[in-house]
Amino acid sequence: MDLMNKKISSSVQIYALGGLGEVGKNTYCVENDNSILIIDAGIKFPEEDYPGVDYVIPDYSHLKENQSKIKALIITHGHEDHIGAIPFLLMQINIPVIYASKLAMALINNKLEDHHLTRLVKVVEYNDDTIIHAGDFSIEFFHVTHSIPDSFGLFITTPQGTILHTGDFKFDLTPVDRDFDIGKLSKFAERGIDLLLADSTNADKEGYTQSEKSVINSINDVFRHAQGRLIVSTFSSNLSRIQQIIDAAVRFERKICIFGRSMEANVHSAMSFGYIKTPRGSIVSPDKIKGLKNSEVLILCTGSQGEPMAALSRIASGEHRQIKILPGDTVVFSSSPIPGNSVSINKVVNQLIKCGADVLVNSVFYNLHASGHPCKQELRLLQKITHPAYFMPVHGEFHMLKQHAEVAIEVGMKRENTFILSNGESLKLMNHHIVEGNPVKADSIYIDGNNVNGVSNSIINDRKHIAHSGLFTVLIGIDANKCIVSFKPKIKSYGVIFPNNKKGVIAKIPDVIEAELNKRLQPNYKKEHVQEICRIIVNQACLREKIRQPAVIANVLYLK
Repeated sequence: MDLMNKKISSSVQIYALGGLGEVGKNTYCVENDNSILIIDAGIKFPEEDYPGVDYVIPDYSHLKENQSKIKALIITHGHEDHIGAIPFLLMQINIPVIYASKLAMALINNKLEDHHLTRLVKVVEYNDDTIIHAGDFSIEFFHVTHSIPDSFGLFITTPQGTILHTGDFKFDLTPVDRDFDIGKLSKFAERGIDLLLADSTNADKEGYTQSEKSVINSINDVFRHAQGRLIVSTFSSNLSRIQQIIDAAVRFERKICIFGRSMEANVHSAMSFGYIKTPRGSIVSPDKIKGLKNSEVLILCTGSQGEPMAALSRIASGEHRQIKILPGDTVVFSSSPIPGNSVSINKVVNQLIKCGADVLVNSVFYNLHASGHPCKQELRLLQKITHPAYFMPVHGEFHMLKQHAEVAIEVGMKRENTFILSNGESLKLMNHHIVEGNPVKADSIYIDGNNVNGVSNSIINDRKHIAHSGLFTVLIGIDANKCIVSFKPKIKSYGVIFPNNKKGVIAKIPDVIEAELNKRLQPNYKKEHVQEICRIIVNQACLREKIRQPAVIANVLYLK
């Protein structure tokens, strides 16, 4: 009886560890005293000013501290910003089970095999009719249209009320995949939706998102007019687009050669499940394209976001061992830039043009990309269908979340019933009512290589500081017995700009450091104190000479 009373009285907390105020690393949680349900585990690709960072993932500290309550991880669909962090999550936390649709499950299994993690977790397939019981919560599913097949929204029933999570979606009435199950969504609405969490990525755009099929004519035009080889780059998980590109290649009698590890893995998985169909012999290995005419070749590759290690970036820089750009090649970016990636994309575009390629990006002249996310009219329609009591926009930068909340208010939602949160902030659901809850720890962890521990914000800030202002290193030897400097400090600069030939200022710094330390050194003086004195002296010298403040690393040797 006591356990039952505890279960009934326990409020339900809803929060995001990633996905609010940003596009990427979507990770949402529903929690009460007994259970935690995790929805998605995505990565975010770093922006240009994050040196040495491969991925950004959420800080999982809160989940580590409450690991015994975790009942399941539910995946809405197979895009990287929803499944990419699963290996890093599993290396830190015991997840009892992952539920995913058929295609998403295949993509997840590929990741687990790559990271040798297949034994750590059970991956279970769900479909439209599945009902999952995870601790105190039950989850039902409705199919949505997006830019990847097998995308779903969730209807979550808790002891305190109901939550509907759309996942990524758009109302595409002529989809490449199955139709949006609006009928089932309406039935959930009839049962009552206390809190709606909905995709906000295109909330700043009026009208409707164009159908995925609208891209077909532009793709055909590109194939029709290209005289040489065609190199098409898109997201490796945008399987609807990949199918359209393959169909066009077959139609215009081009053989398809695939480059990029994730592209090869995803296409292979999609073909094995029938999500991508291609005639036998249409896909050829890299060694076969040398025997074909340029007009008979389609190269399908990763790198549409300018990622440094992706196939297209290596092709553009001349570092790819199998493919070089030839004059007359046509390169197509069949995707729109993720916010923050424009600089990287422009760099790749310029390299390709310098090599003699004709480069096409999404524009009013070439409709090469259809977003998978809803614009304002679709968001209004969603509100009209679902009639939620409360609303929390998710998946978007702050201005997107704000505009999505305004759309809800415009169609009748009370302003006080909309909540624009940041990662870590929470809502509390109790007896069908929502109030703001207590925050949980949420931060970004920067992955350098496959290091599961990640790189902290302080290290990233140090890297930015060095990139911006340069670095001084100081080597100091201290006689531990006499408490004096044993040799004149040695100093070097890296990347420091000295205006008006003031480099001579370096020659004076060792004398100042030596004199200052000889005045202060005592037997109990710690290495950190010596390092701080060096940092202050170097920065004061730079300030006097109007030199930008560098990072300072002092190496202290205690000699006996």
